[in-house]
Amino acid sequence: MSTLQLSLAVIGGLVLALIVAYNTWTSRRNAPKRALPTEHDHAAEPAQRLEPGFDGSTGNLTSNEFHGLDRGPEPSEHAVDVDDALQLPVPPFSMERRPGLDPLIDVIAPLQPEHVVSGDAALAALPPTRRAGSKPFAIEGLNEATQQWETPAPGQRYQSFQAGVQLANRMGALNEIEFSEFVVKAQAFADAINAAPDFPDMLQEVARARELDQFASDHDAQLMFMLRARQAAWSPGYVQQNAARLGLVPGAMPGRLVLPASTQGLPPLLMLGYDTQAALAEDPDQSAIRDVTLSLDVSQVHRVEQPFARLRDVGAALCEAMDGVLCDQNGQPLPAMAMDPIAADLELLYDQLDGRDLSAGSVLARRLFS
Repeated sequence: MSTLQLSLAVIGGLVLALIVAYNTWTSRRNAPKRALPTEHDHAAEPAQRLEPGFDGSTGNLTSNEFHGLDRGPEPSEHAVDVDDALQLPVPPFSMERRPGLDPLIDVIAPLQPEHVVSGDAALAALPPTRRAGSKPFAIEGLNEATQQWETPAPGQRYQSFQAGVQLANRMGALNEIEFSEFVVKAQAFADAINAAPDFPDMLQEVARARELDQFASDHDAQLMFMLRARQAAWSPGYVQQNAARLGLVPGAMPGRLVLPASTQGLPPLLMLGYDTQAALAEDPDQSAIRDVTLSLDVSQVHRVEQPFARLRDVGAALCEAMDGVLCDQNGQPLPAMAMDPIAADLELLYDQLDGRDLSAGSVLARRLFS
């Protein structure tokens, strides 16, 4: 073999090696980022196999060895501390309207029975469905012992009742057909307990429903931002791991994480969502997620929780930790200066809701904007 042939063979081998190395690097670079192993994962895989014995040795890691384990990167300085969140003030419930029928957002028809009615008889007379069209329908009784309006309960006695249907929700305003269905349901219940109903004027209530629906439509804010990967995509586990460091926990649906409110039982402050199919994939580590959404339902969270500030902090922390960029719903990058006008508009919106006795996060607001 001549020197030229040998040189060409060497050069060809080097080029082939470079191509293989480049393809390997590109494949790794474009592969979805995976969650880093935690101390729990290390503990689940012992360094060596230990045979059972009676010498009293446990084979556990020492304290120094345990703290020396790789725990992955520390949370970003922008992370939301759950303990701090629990210390935030919440609106006093004593200042909030009771969680039953309310004339502010409900049509209410008094039902006066001839005699005191037992809770068991009232329950037996309730209609099978609790809706009139697309609007919630409810019946309450005035408890003879406590003198409080409540949903009929067995073992109690009620001296009067009231039926109600919600004037508006996100499905629209109460219309004439729904009002008529409400009347039919309430009349059937009244007949069953020998009560005399007193229904308000339909046209007046429908007009009130339209006015309330118009107000709700003008003041219903649902903010949604997109976090888009700059380079490599993310795996579901990688998204979950970074979100968990900021206090987000798995939601009720696959591909949903929520930041809980500071009071148990209230709607979450924020919701993070990504592709449901990626969350349900047989091998989630191979599922590529290019973007996730971070959303806030303004009317469902009280302003003292500072949900928009939380959204900004969580979004910035996730972008930094996951090498992403914050965008609007259409995928256009959002500069930091664009957030301040949104915050000012939200404060004005909160004031307008307060002026209508429909404060964000209150029971009535959560019912109206649902």
